[in-house]
Amino acid sequence: MRRRTPPPPSPLPQRDGIDPVRVRLPGEGAWATVREHLVERLGPARAGIVDGMLEAGLVVGADGRAVAPDAAYVPGMFVWYHRELPPEVPVPFPLEIVHRDEHIVVVDKPHFLATTPRGSHVTESALARLRRELDIPALGAAHRLDRLTAGLVLFTVRPQERGAYQSLFRDRRVRKVYEAVAPYDPELALPRTVRSRIAKERGVLAAYEVAGEPNAVSRVELVEHGAARGLGRYRLLPATGQTHQLRVHMNTLGVPILGDPLYPEVTAPVPAGDFRRPLQLLARELEFTDPVTGTEHRLRSGRVLEAWTSYDGWAAAASADTAP
Repeated sequence: MRRRTPPPPSPLPQRDGIDPVRVRLPGEGAWATVREHLVERLGPARAGIVDGMLEAGLVVGADGRAVAPDAAYVPGMFVWYHRELPPEVPVPFPLEIVHRDEHIVVVDKPHFLATTPRGSHVTESALARLRRELDIPALGAAHRLDRLTAGLVLFTVRPQERGAYQSLFRDRRVRKVYEAVAPYDPELALPRTVRSRIAKERGVLAAYEVAGEPNAVSRVELVEHGAARGLGRYRLLPATGQTHQLRVHMNTLGVPILGDPLYPEVTAPVPAGDFRRPLQLLARELEFTDPVTGTEHRLRSGRVLEAWTSYDGWAAAASADTAP
């Protein structure tokens, strides 16, 4: 099998912890210039932006030199540029470092902070923030948590080791324990293991269960319940890692997690900067054998789920932007 030649290193540095965009010009095409391809790739509506970037020398080749506005199209050529990103509302909660060594960084991620740049959450992501705060440009994520879920996330320091840590999660060699606050149902027999097949369509916010061979397995345990509020604190142990798996399974059991904007019903998006009523789901523990050092890690989040410790405060919490 012919081995794929790796792309050349980026001639542009990161900006705000975000890598530049790399484009490899296709081997076949009718474009006469680099500009023509970039306009088609980004959309005709952005032709003015492409022209401005080329004229300002912001699109560069592998040698770091600016690509001329009339540069001829060369199949296989690489070019780089930085996206102009719209301002993002800062997530006003800190990232707590739980463990750090020369190979990995494990952090306790707050609610509302994306793990990696995605969609409208780019510079306000855990990865970008850590790259800036720790001055580790090569930092990468070994896995990710939903933006609305808080808790432990593992990042790798050395790109050549990232695959080894990613394989821990792919091969289910990490013991993950979550905690959630949801309604208490005295008729619900727990503990139990939920098995189902979960499907998630691109562009559709909520996942859903379908008939077929199970691809999602979760153990659900009741830790304690509060009769006054009718709430329960649950321990969740996923054996698989389907999108929104725990949220879907808790909803299936009739006890959807508090603060969930998708289950049982998709609610209207909240305005940017509204940090009220976070999803009451926390990645509490990670336990694994380090594939590089052989060290046994058992790491625990120090966060609490506010709806359990102070329901009134969680229910009435104001946005950081609107609080007096």
